[in-house]
Amino acid sequence: MPDVHFIALHTVNGAPERSDRYTGLIDAADAYLANGIVERIANAGGSVTTIVEPALADEEIAGDQIVNLGRLNAKIAAGVVAAVDSGAAPVLLGGTCSHLVGMIAGFQQAYGPEARIGLLWLDAHGDFNTPRTSYSGMLGGMPVAVTAGLCFPVWRELAGQRAPLPTNRIVMVDVRNLDDREEVLIRATDVTIARFGDDFDSAPVEAAIDRLAAECDWIYVHVDADILDASLQPNHPTAEPNGPDLQTVIDVLDHAFATGKACGFGVVSVNPNGAEGRVSLQSGSEMVVAGMKAWLTNRERGV
Repeated sequence: MPDVHFIALHTVNGAPERSDRYTGLIDAADAYLANGIVERIANAGGSVTTIVEPALADEEIAGDQIVNLGRLNAKIAAGVVAAVDSGAAPVLLGGTCSHLVGMIAGFQQAYGPEARIGLLWLDAHGDFNTPRTSYSGMLGGMPVAVTAGLCFPVWRELAGQRAPLPTNRIVMVDVRNLDDREEVLIRATDVTIARFGDDFDSAPVEAAIDRLAAECDWIYVHVDADILDASLQPNHPTAEPNGPDLQTVIDVLDHAFATGKACGFGVVSVNPNGAEGRVSLQSGSEMVVAGMKAWLTNRERGV
């Protein structure tokens, strides 16, 4: 039975959060665990053997948010390396898109500099802004650009990401709400934008996944819960209408894991709090469990 290592986050940048935007998101990992995610993974054929909780000690917290993000992501990377070294499946439980950098850093360290690591990014947003393109300056809208080497090298380097992620190994699924300047930047790179067809036909997305799998040794599968329609993530801080339903996203995850190239999985930015938190937590949990079931099944088959 394949082992699962949860990397559970209770913070965004390791320092005390100062924004209500993140208040609910930092409670997601605990909410998943309290609602039986370990048992559900066991029922899906996995065994959660390790739960690591990366955090910065008081003496590690700097006055610079970028430094804190780098240091926290380094701890995430260490969790990834430990999982890979033990043959387990590393899963980011909770957290936000800002923790992408640590996951990629960990895979680079675990698989070595020659490994062709790809990113499958399921999100309503591209998170490909830089300080020069962003209208808001929100750091949470920049992590893919950071991993690609376009901004904040300190964040990436402190995390231990040794080389920028080549943009031809990034597939963005849906990203239905891109800032205009952000979209210009994305389309100036080799990033692939894969959007659903009519009535959320997933065939165009699956074709893009197949191309990515053919060009990569490993793929990190990253899901921001706001890829779902806002009715399924009603209290997400960046919820977007007109998105796919749960089964559509699960079908995409099934296809991604069937490639046999997955090296990690994360479902981030779920807010379990408040009157609408039950809906957000339920749909987030369904994506975690369905994705893990597909991944573990294919790992057992040796796909």
